[in-house]
Amino acid sequence: MNYSKNFYQIKSNEEIFEALKEEVDIIGYYNLPLQDTTSIKEYARTIDKKYIAIIGIGGSTLGTIAIYNFLKKANSYDKFLIFFESTDPMDIKARLNKIKLEDTHFIVISKSGTTIETISIFKYLSSLITINKTNCTIVSEQRSKLTQFADKNDIQTFDIPINVGGRFSVFSAVGLLPLAIIGVDIDNLLAGAKEIRSSFFNKQEHYEPTMQKARFLVENKNRFNINILFSYSTALEGFNKWYIQLWGESLGKININGTRQGLTPIGLIGPVDQHSFLQLIMQGTRDKTVTFIKIDDFKEEIIIPSGTLNGFDELSYVENLSFSYLIDAQANATIKAVQNQKNIPCDVISIEKVDEYNIAKLMYNYMLLTSIVGKFVQINTYDQPGVEDGKIILKEQLQS
Repeated sequence: MNYSKNFYQIKSNEEIFEALKEEVDIIGYYNLPLQDTTSIKEYARTIDKKYIAIIGIGGSTLGTIAIYNFLKKANSYDKFLIFFESTDPMDIKARLNKIKLEDTHFIVISKSGTTIETISIFKYLSSLITINKTNCTIVSEQRSKLTQFADKNDIQTFDIPINVGGRFSVFSAVGLLPLAIIGVDIDNLLAGAKEIRSSFFNKQEHYEPTMQKARFLVENKNRFNINILFSYSTALEGFNKWYIQLWGESLGKININGTRQGLTPIGLIGPVDQHSFLQLIMQGTRDKTVTFIKIDDFKEEIIIPSGTLNGFDELSYVENLSFSYLIDAQANATIKAVQNQKNIPCDVISIEKVDEYNIAKLMYNYMLLTSIVGKFVQINTYDQPGVEDGKIILKEQLQS
């Protein structure tokens, strides 16, 4: 008697772990923390322009924005990153107003080399100032049309490995090059990612919580299909956007059983969204999980003073408290309120301090979590066929 099936069952943690180990030599992002950064750092030191204009979109920019926004509020950099992502003409004009073109180095990033938003903006900026080997760097796949253009014009290039997808590429030259140029310690960045990689694959501290979280999300995906990040710092706003792309584009797929999979990502910032979205979490439909992210050390101790606002005595109990203490108390109160509901799955991630090491740990952990969930639901985590239809329609419209 022969027996066959076309449906999947949730595999054991050990089976998933072994499947991930098999991916390590196939999917390129896993090994990016182990790379030698010498050539990137040496080249970065040759760039003396004040403004670094990154022309790219999606996976070419979101990870870099996440790290830059996280670090810049606690650090002072002599150079500035400006991101040209959108074809919105008002946005392009507004970003141009923030830079001096003659004091700008342009980094054009496109894995395919033919991204319509990126190349369109590149064409436009090239009409405003001569962009050549003296003020431009190309980051793309080795054989792309964009790399071929760079080679013809003697423009410095850095490769995006063919087995590294855009949304998993922040620890490649995509993120490392612009960050190194402005003075970010990219070795410390990779050290944080390497710590998570080593810990997980050696089944140490980060293995069990990451695996168990993935399993819970998969086993309860039909009930809790919305995953919320509630990040208590505006410095994490870029991280939230990066997570939304990573989670949504990686996991919204059709699996081997022909079943539509997907966990909807939402990014919130506390305490601001306590005044908007929290009501829905607390009393709305129980279809959401919540992950709170807190920062233990903000590197800033601004104090709420006493003796101001004469005649206004309300909230006198906040006087002489630091804002870092206040936002932490707000986070803890919200966490406690959600926990008291008893039927909203939630967890808490604490970031020790605002530095390269800790943001990289967080980001690499989420990449691993995404890969694990993808293995559990048996999809291809690394493609994005669902976005191709729109690209085809757009091309047909523009060529007609």
